[in-house]
Amino acid sequence: MANSGDLFGNGSAARKLPEGSARAEPAARKKPALAPVPAGTPGEAGYTAASIEVLEGLEPVRRRPGMYIGGTDEKALHHLFAEVIDNSMDEAVAGHATFIEVVVSSDGSITVTDNGRGIPVDPHPKFPDKSALEVIMTTLHAGGKFDSKVYETSGGLHGVGVSVVNALSDRLEVEVARGQQLYRQVFSRGIPQGPVEHLGEVRNRRGTRTRFHPDAQIFGADAKFQPRRLFKMARSKAYLFGGVEIRWNCDPALLEGVEGVPAEAVFRFPAGLKDYLAREIEGKELVNDQIFAGKIEKAGGHGSLEWAVTWLGGVEDGFVNSYCNTIPTPEGGTHESGLRIALLRALKDHAERIGQTKRAANVTTDDVMATCAAMLSVFIREPEFQGQTKDKLATLEASRIVETAIRDAFDHWLAASPSQATKLLDWTIDRADERLRRKAEKEVARKTAVRKLRLPGKLADCTAAGAAGSEIFIVEGDSAGGSAKQARDRQTQAVLPLRGKILNVANSSRDKLSQNQQLADLSQALGCGTGSHYKDEELRYEKVVIMTDADVDGAHIASLLITYFYRQMPKLVDNGHLYLAVPPLYRLSHGGKTVYARDDAHKDELMRTVFKGKANVEIGRFKGLGEMMPGQLKETTMDPKRRTLLKVRVVNDERPETSDAVERLMGNKPEARFQFIQERAAFATDLVDI
Repeated sequence: MANSGDLFGNGSAARKLPEGSARAEPAARKKPALAPVPAGTPGEAGYTAASIEVLEGLEPVRRRPGMYIGGTDEKALHHLFAEVIDNSMDEAVAGHATFIEVVVSSDGSITVTDNGRGIPVDPHPKFPDKSALEVIMTTLHAGGKFDSKVYETSGGLHGVGVSVVNALSDRLEVEVARGQQLYRQVFSRGIPQGPVEHLGEVRNRRGTRTRFHPDAQIFGADAKFQPRRLFKMARSKAYLFGGVEIRWNCDPALLEGVEGVPAEAVFRFPAGLKDYLAREIEGKELVNDQIFAGKIEKAGGHGSLEWAVTWLGGVEDGFVNSYCNTIPTPEGGTHESGLRIALLRALKDHAERIGQTKRAANVTTDDVMATCAAMLSVFIREPEFQGQTKDKLATLEASRIVETAIRDAFDHWLAASPSQATKLLDWTIDRADERLRRKAEKEVARKTAVRKLRLPGKLADCTAAGAAGSEIFIVEGDSAGGSAKQARDRQTQAVLPLRGKILNVANSSRDKLSQNQQLADLSQALGCGTGSHYKDEELRYEKVVIMTDADVDGAHIASLLITYFYRQMPKLVDNGHLYLAVPPLYRLSHGGKTVYARDDAHKDELMRTVFKGKANVEIGRFKGLGEMMPGQLKETTMDPKRRTLLKVRVVNDERPETSDAVERLMGNKPEARFQFIQERAAFATDLVDI
């Protein structure tokens, strides 16, 4: 199984002082014994030396898991898998393992196996009563990653990875095959359940196998690994190192309703990142018909550097997926900075060679990267990351290494393909011109909004010059906002994520309204003012679309937002600007046909009319907008050609009844809501015992 990082530390022997160099101080310099401390104020009496708690072993990890894996949420749970498979990848990159096997079991456990060297099991020189295996699994900052002779480059730099996994698992079992002998040791919540067992002889096996089950006391009883996420993580490792084979095996019971994830698969990609990028951009329009890709060994005196870059020719935003020592760096870092600088400078050098310096004068890195799709992988010794979860690379030297290598290679690529180079240069100059044009249009057509309003930082604005034909989607949370931003038409559709449920304006004071940041962001994004200051001609969008999850919480959030607009911007409603999006709750598939259902009734109708009562229809339920793929969200909810929008309006002759209903249901009198529920109790069809 995988060996690496903290997994393969032989441990360094404790340093001994040379004979005769004892550090005993002369008698005259001996420190006096601590004298009793006199009693202080009454508050000091309860704060004594006994109040100072010393945590030993892996107890700090269990007390404060966020310090080691960033929290206890779904991301942190999957980080456990990342730590274990990264160890195996380090063995493969070091040339000691050729395959890694990942098994996801229905009991919630994961097993990672490699055919590397295997964790040492002999007694540790510093702790002779313990094996090196036990030291690695139960001691923070113990491993083979601190010695460059063991691993020239590795992802497990801190020496805490596998011991943290051990601490946060209610059961972890390690099997080691070394020298044709098999050993095993079992742990629970970081505590050995016995010594290393010798299981006998094995002839056709070597390496390490780690099976772990996350502790429900840490992650909660409902915490579960997501097969799709694990599958992508495992597959990406094979792309990052062409010399390794990744074997995937997942219990079929876990894949019900999960599309695109097989029960078994084998990954091996000799072309590495070029294959990876080709898969990610499959079916998309490109500026060039070639991918700029390459690999350099011993880049800058470190490990290898590999890249694959192209430019998307449609409306999609670009992306950069970067890695350091096979560790994903979603927040980028110094290696990404080097890539951006290299591409910009090489492209400007090409413009100078063909006499286009003036045209390219306004091009910036943002213009070059706007539609750039890139994969970048670096292997460097002793990298520095920001935080234990290693989301951002901080090694300053990485920027220079990447810039130097890729700039030279990109220069040669542009010179060798003049037609491709000219097409790319023209495309990038168009992006710069478009950016400057949008800036000028905002200063003129949106003068009031831009100059007098501080637009919210999370607003992803559209590029349309005026309000005509433009839309803003108000969504709940960054997850749904991220999907919506990828699914939108950047020219006409803007997205504003709000955090959770907004303030109920029907039962809040004026002071609360003025101090609420979310309502301030919403008002600033729309630019039309509130109450008596509302000006319809200054509304920055033709349509204001409330887009929430298709469940009870989503309906509640939509109700709060409608109440806000009805109370604070009634003319926005009267003038027909307010809409409700209708996202689907279900996805139904059978025989290559896929349809979406708004709710249970619609699902039953589609089962009767479309699938004619077939029993093997695959039905998937969306947990929320953030769970939907951007393509699905666009197809069902945001594409004007295929979506359904509900216009929110108030019929003039029903205005008094509407105002009364808003006051009863959303006002500050709970007895009015209780009466409403009593009056309509007979209509309740689904009762749930709590």
